[in-house]
Amino acid sequence: MIKEFVDVLVIGAGPSGCVSASYLYKNNIKVKVVEKTTFPRLVVGESLIPRVMDHFAEAELFESLDAMNFEKKLGARFIRGEEICVFDFSKKFGEGWDWTWQVPRADFDNTMAQEVIRKGIDLEFGTEVLEVSFEGKNSKTVVKDKDGNLKEIHAKFIIDSSGYGRVLPRLLDLDTPSSLDPHSSIFTHVKDINRPEGEEGTLISFDILETQVWLWVIPFSNGNTSLGVVGPTDFINSLAESKDTAEALKNAIQLSDYYIKRFQGTEFLFQPVKLENYSRAVKRMYGDGFALTGNSSEFLDPVFSSGVAFATESGMLAAKLYIKESQGIEVDWETEFTAYMKRGIGVFTTYVKEWYTGNLQTLFFHQPENPDVKEKICAVLAGYVWNEENPFVKKHDNVIKNMAYLIDMEKAKIEKPE
Repeated sequence: MIKEFVDVLVIGAGPSGCVSASYLYKNNIKVKVVEKTTFPRLVVGESLIPRVMDHFAEAELFESLDAMNFEKKLGARFIRGEEICVFDFSKKFGEGWDWTWQVPRADFDNTMAQEVIRKGIDLEFGTEVLEVSFEGKNSKTVVKDKDGNLKEIHAKFIIDSSGYGRVLPRLLDLDTPSSLDPHSSIFTHVKDINRPEGEEGTLISFDILETQVWLWVIPFSNGNTSLGVVGPTDFINSLAESKDTAEALKNAIQLSDYYIKRFQGTEFLFQPVKLENYSRAVKRMYGDGFALTGNSSEFLDPVFSSGVAFATESGMLAAKLYIKESQGIEVDWETEFTAYMKRGIGVFTTYVKEWYTGNLQTLFFHQPENPDVKEKICAVLAGYVWNEENPFVKKHDNVIKNMAYLIDMEKAKIEKPE
């Protein structure tokens, strides 16, 4: 069997894997990337948040992505009946990028992967990981390439960026149930023939059909738009007795007063894809000789588009900590990796849970708007969830429910004065 020897093996060539690999290569680390699929390939996660731009810039991937002229995302709009709340990333608390992209992930991920290859990084498509064994921190990974040939890859460290493939969680029994309630989604792309001119035609929107059910609308610069419905798994399953995903998504569009005219009868560009009970968690995020990044560790919920940001954040951090360790500097992976990532994940988990309780929606649509509160929430939605100068980060456990309670009490007083 052929043997290869590298410093770091990266499993998966999505955003997390490409950011990791590019940063490692930039710092003279011998890295190899293996990817089970061939690119371009369809994947969900098409709405990014500004925090990811820091990672693309640091990994020297920004210029190649910017040249693709993807649709700029300057904020996000939330719709509930006749109520509308728009967040503008340029009006957020603290420092950070004011914009990002909304992207067809097939093109976006392929652009990154090709840039990684152009740099000189060994990236092998169509290569499946079959087994992994560790001796101390050193690993031996058996892979099968697209021609069926087996190979051993010996590495000093593995970064698992395999996403929903969840290679190491599967092989090392690291999966654990998510703390979030079971939700599912159905999505596709359409040729957006009724797209309005101007900002209305480019703005990413979340149309709340019920407290826990919402439609996403993500316009791309190529004229297509991503359409998806999210809700409790039982609700999603009830959208079509036939269980046909196209019928289910059409029925969901019928529930949207705002978008029914724009998308009713629009042809789907592919059979809508269903992602069932998509939230994921793991028992631990690292071990001797490996780290889990992106969706291979935690995935929360698409409502605030945090998936790619956590993927690139953890991918960049894992690469940096490996470099530090390779220089003979002691790394406390529990503190510097797990605890750090868990802080950010914890903030977004609170926001996801409070979205589905309705408390966060109470804050979003409260009138008159409180600009100070809105700026602080906007910073969270932009992905700056480690900035504890922001009270909506530092006190995330209580601030949303407490403010929603006060708003509800004030409404009750107005409706039933003493």
